[in-house]
Amino acid sequence: MSGKLKALAGRSIVHVLFAFLAMGGWAVFANRLHPMPRPLIAGLVQGLLSGCLTLFLKSVVEALSRQFGGVTRLWAPPLIACLGSATILIVIHALSGTPEILKTIAVPLLVSSSYAAIYNYSISGGRQRSHDG
Repeated sequence: MSGKLKALAGRSIVHVLFAFLAMGGWAVFANRLHPMPRPLIAGLVQGLLSGCLTLFLKSVVEALSRQFGGVTRLWAPPLIACLGSATILIVIHALSGTPEILKTIAVPLLVSSSYAAIYNYSISGGRQRSHDG
């Protein structure tokens, strides 16, 4: 069973669906005090954004990690990914009329930024190249 579970957990669609449900659910909760359909729209928007960001975050961190060396390689890729994610989340939620933008994006941004930092550290091996810093 652990082999099947591991194989399932490694599939991108599982990650995307989990992000959609978890972060979309959070957005509905964060906007629950506003009249319907605002919370549902915020949930749908955040779910779609989280699903898409989940697909692209890994490859963005990998590409950025190759662009830097030294200590910069450890902090720049996740910071850039975080700023890019925050910008996308804020702009799209503002355009869609999400009432509680900061509450809505707080948890998804924390989760994606943590993932970016941990993943970047893991692919960097915690090592630094000596030519940059």
